[in-house]
Amino acid sequence: MNWDDTTDESTAPERLVAASADGEDQAVEAALRPKDLGEFIGQEKVREQLDLVLRAARARGATADHVLLSGAPGLGKTTLSMIIAAEMEAPIRITSGPAIQHAGDLAAILSSLQEGEVLFLDEIHRMSRPAEEMLYMAMEDFRVDVIVGKGPGATAIPLELPPFTLVGATTRAGLLPPPLRDRFGFTAHMEFYEPAELQRVIHRSANLLDVEIGAEGAAEIAGRSRGTPRIANRLLRRVRDYAQVKADGIITRDIAQAALKVYEVDARGLDRLDRGVLEALLKLFGGGPVGLSTLAVAVGEERETVEEVAEPFLVREGLLARTPRGRVATPAAWAHLGLTPPRSTTGGSGQQDLFGA
Repeated sequence: MNWDDTTDESTAPERLVAASADGEDQAVEAALRPKDLGEFIGQEKVREQLDLVLRAARARGATADHVLLSGAPGLGKTTLSMIIAAEMEAPIRITSGPAIQHAGDLAAILSSLQEGEVLFLDEIHRMSRPAEEMLYMAMEDFRVDVIVGKGPGATAIPLELPPFTLVGATTRAGLLPPPLRDRFGFTAHMEFYEPAELQRVIHRSANLLDVEIGAEGAAEIAGRSRGTPRIANRLLRRVRDYAQVKADGIITRDIAQAALKVYEVDARGLDRLDRGVLEALLKLFGGGPVGLSTLAVAVGEERETVEEVAEPFLVREGLLARTPRGRVATPAAWAHLGLTPPRSTTGGSGQQDLFGA
């Protein structure tokens, strides 16, 4: 039941299976977030390693090493940052990379930190380059040079900072420059959750929301949650609404299936956009290969929406492949939609038919 406020799907915030968080999600998450590592579900390796880091820091009476958390939206990066602060009994300051456009913005934040405070910097890879270079010195030497004046008369005034812990979160670790990445004492990559872990997330959330749910109902929701706790909790709330209106308020497998059919989330977690992309690829283009722009026009969406919102999950599920010649459907895509691939299709391409081969 771990989430963060990061979003890479702002182009489609209305999707029920989007990993981004809107205002409603953020309000609910604040109440449901675990408060310590013992309550945090999943990510066993990360929890074990982070627990050692924090225990050792407490035993030394020192601030914890800087922490870098990477992974897809909705997996718990913001939650872990708050847990780090709670475990270290320190206050936390939350900001984001896009909010820091100038070195002065970062200097103002750093200069106001208390000793031992945790600074959570979400989407750290989107921070401006001048601020990024200032952060190098702040992380390593706990000081920054504030530039006063302009041109030849400019002077650098060193400003000492109290020891603090920076927790950086990113959905694109590859965009971080090596000098910044190397200054983190502990780095962790958040993995997608297994269905069994999501069932535990759903049961815990249902208990906090005072919702009665059976094991089979939780399993049904977990299987459609794309391995993401945030999506699992969003689906749980929508199924709860259906159960309260259409049934006796108890979530069973049948109720979960009926509710998610209304919301157009199928057994593998695909929604209207995902299925639209697959259906266009299979029915209009014989499984591909087809160019991204052509595919986007066929489904009536922007190119960026198809590439950044729909495709990542379809590729991860093994339903679509990106090739140099274009997008290609896999045999699993044909099977999922209950369609029979063309006889000449090998690897999802119907190109041979064009030449009578």
